[in-house]
Amino acid sequence: MDITNKKMLSVLQTYDVQTGERKVLKKFDEHIEAPNWSADGAYLVYNSQGHIFRYDLGTGESTLIPTGVCTRCNNDHVLSKDGKWMAISAGTDEDGWSKVWTVPMQGGEPKQITPLKPSYLHGISPDGSTLAYCADRNGNFDVYTMPADGSAPETRLTTAEGLDDGPEYSPCGNYIWFNSVRSGLMQAWRMKADGTCQTQMTFDEANNWFPHISPDGKRVVFVSYYVGDVAPGDHPANKNIRIRMMNADGSDVTTLIATDPAKGELGGQGTMNVNSWAPDSKKFAFVTYEFVD
Repeated sequence: MDITNKKMLSVLQTYDVQTGERKVLKKFDEHIEAPNWSADGAYLVYNSQGHIFRYDLGTGESTLIPTGVCTRCNNDHVLSKDGKWMAISAGTDEDGWSKVWTVPMQGGEPKQITPLKPSYLHGISPDGSTLAYCADRNGNFDVYTMPADGSAPETRLTTAEGLDDGPEYSPCGNYIWFNSVRSGLMQAWRMKADGTCQTQMTFDEANNWFPHISPDGKRVVFVSYYVGDVAPGDHPANKNIRIRMMNADGSDVTTLIATDPAKGELGGQGTMNVNSWAPDSKKFAFVTYEFVD
């Protein structure tokens, strides 16, 4: 699909896993990415043009969440389970490299957590005590954890060569889901929260990114790129993708959504980088990109 000279719209949507209903919430003229669902179910949080926004599900209105010096927020942001704060990945005007920060849910001046860069936040433990993130240290991207208050050095959990990304806690806090290229293709993996028992969970002919487990712990949704369309360790924007779901034990992998390039619809980077499940585990939010003349 040639998207040259076409106008791009960001399409914010939800999918009901019980009924199969795909609902468009709003089409944005600007580029938006990576919705989170609030703990009370009332709003979504997304990033756009370096900032974080709140989308009210009742009114359909978006409002800026101030993040102080963090003027280069990217699509790796997660909300705390108690709804009081969020962790973001962002750079500043002075230093554009991504680091992990925390900020009150209503906005405010952020607190820098990771001293090293680049670092990309993907998970907060259910009790709010620990952050999980992907980071490049000495030329290799691995999964790390650190106390949410930054009170202790980071702990490296993965050591495999190649990219390990997208670490996200299970609702019980005992496991971390992530994706890894170590088997050749990008696949979903799970490990205990201390980094032991690293177990591959998907095995098919696809490059599977960002496994997001539902709040009830029963299902996992993820983004799949087609083999040959992208390098296994790459997750670019504007590609033909599928959003798929499986049981938490890795069984019953099914395709829920497939983009339709013939209709100008693409996805990938920005579609679902962080957990976007509704608190009742019945729906999740995502973004596709529509290209029109």
